[in-house]
Amino acid sequence: MRRPILFFLYIFTGILAAYSADAQEQVVRQINDVGRFDDWCVREIKESAVIGGETEYLYEFFGSPYDTLRTGKQPFKAPEGYLWRTNNVLAVVMGVVKTNNTVYPEKRGEGYCARIETHIEEVKALGLVNMEVTCQGALLLGELPEPITTTKDPMSKVLYGIPFTGSPKCLRLDYKADVGHEVIRGTGFSKLKGMGVPDYAEITVILHKRWEDKDGNIHALRVGTGIERILQDAPDWINGHEVEIYYGDMTSHPTYKEYMGLKNDPESAYHAINSAGENVVVMEEGWAEPGTRPTHMMVYFLSSCSGAFHGGVGNVLWVDNVQIVM
Repeated sequence: MRRPILFFLYIFTGILAAYSADAQEQVVRQINDVGRFDDWCVREIKESAVIGGETEYLYEFFGSPYDTLRTGKQPFKAPEGYLWRTNNVLAVVMGVVKTNNTVYPEKRGEGYCARIETHIEEVKALGLVNMEVTCQGALLLGELPEPITTTKDPMSKVLYGIPFTGSPKCLRLDYKADVGHEVIRGTGFSKLKGMGVPDYAEITVILHKRWEDKDGNIHALRVGTGIERILQDAPDWINGHEVEIYYGDMTSHPTYKEYMGLKNDPESAYHAINSAGENVVVMEEGWAEPGTRPTHMMVYFLSSCSGAFHGGVGNVLWVDNVQIVM
């Protein structure tokens, strides 16, 4: 009787493996399809009268044509299968409605690309508030729950990463860039201040093996690393550029830089939602052995690589035809 049972388990395991592989291929297709950045939607939002009452527009890109205008101040909800997110965001702080848009569609040939920029966002109301904030542009795989209700702990606002169990070779994309502008600190609570150093764009791919402990804390091992900073202008499109993903301990690789290291400082660490629905820090505990199967993948593009409320005002990164290459 044992042979039929073993045979059944063998077949069942094979079916699960095939199902998992097919599901993974579907995720890659969804990422790559939307990564053409040819289909965009826009939300039309009227800001509070106390700060001017202007009508502003927030852009997102979907994997199928969306030509309808999304109106009102409803928080963004991604449609099924949409794994990307910009940091174009709706904020409601003490009842005041404010928006910020740093990622835009831009015409390229017969389609579009994504333009990611760093700029100063002004919030002014006579006798009430006068703030200038440095805002970095970002697009990513993951979530940015809305509305934003406070400027405290900015790293916790973005939930980088999606479930992913594959081992891609690289991230392929077309890009051009205008970088190296001076870092400007703009926290909104003091005057803008030039920091005297240049700022650059960044492209990141990270694979994690994550787990949750009994107290709801989330830990991770770094399985794969692909991080590239754009250190010089690229006024013309660089097509088919590849960011290679290295597996195992990145510190021993000749291309390793300090910014590629583990993020285990709560001030700069990634965040995720645990099984209790709580927003918690993802602590990178160490480097995984080569061959370790990941549980999550993060991909993100930044117009500035400086910290929160710091950035090279005028930096722009254009990206198109983003693909996960397996």
